[in-house]
Amino acid sequence: MHLFLFSMVVVVYTLAMAGNTAMVLLIWADARLHTPMYFLLSQLSFLDIFFTSVTVPKMIAGFLFGWTSISFVGCGAQMFFFMFLGAAECLLLALMAYDRYVAICNPLRYPSLMSHQTCLLMVAASWLGGSINASVQTALTLQFPYCGSRKIAHFFCEVPSLLRLACADTAAYEQVLFVTGVVVLLLPIAFITTSYALILAAVLGMHSVEGRQKALATCSSHLTVVNLFYGPLVYTYMLPASYHSPGQDDVVSIFYTVLTPMLNPVIYSLRNKEVTGAMKKVIGKCRVGRTA
Repeated sequence: MHLFLFSMVVVVYTLAMAGNTAMVLLIWADARLHTPMYFLLSQLSFLDIFFTSVTVPKMIAGFLFGWTSISFVGCGAQMFFFMFLGAAECLLLALMAYDRYVAICNPLRYPSLMSHQTCLLMVAASWLGGSINASVQTALTLQFPYCGSRKIAHFFCEVPSLLRLACADTAAYEQVLFVTGVVVLLLPIAFITTSYALILAAVLGMHSVEGRQKALATCSSHLTVVNLFYGPLVYTYMLPASYHSPGQDDVVSIFYTVLTPMLNPVIYSLRNKEVTGAMKKVIGKCRVGRTA
């Protein structure tokens, strides 16, 4: 079982890194993909590369060499970057929903509303929001005294698992954690839901069957990623501690730390003709280069 788990984690992490790196390079290399939607998608893949690298390499080292200890500073750093990149991805997914809303509901104003400068501001806002969230959460979590057991019942330093080890009353902080969850999780979910309700109304009113299918294919890919990422996070950070157990938290955490970053490139490429077309073009060039 030990070897099996190690093999699975290595395979999934390798696929996640390869898929997201390929997506970033593909969007950068193909001029047809130099649009706001694909720019934001490349930023999502960029975040996923680092997000999964915060926890998985340490997990692999634990499986391979038995290195299951981590320093207090290392734990704080891991928690900060996990919260930073996770919150930034939450905000970016919401902004990607706005991009789809403008593209489908206001296509004539799309070039002006989604200019390159606007896209850069969106990405900067998601990174800034993530850094503020991580700074507050990490500082508040680490200020508690940890005078009992230092054994974390989890595969990485995550806030709920650390709070179980605190030697002080964490009830007030758990309320702060809930409010933060509302801002970082529920508000983006409400924004995404509203955007897609308006998109659905616009799509149903389209006369072109081809345009309707293209819009639904693009939006369904984004909604799939949203559900896979937000669902487990809402369970971890919004439900009271009484609903959690270490075993359940481990399984749920696997979804947003490993599986979702691996599946994102697959989901966005399978139902997207422009991405698959660009991929075929690159593969064709590689074959011609080898033949020559």
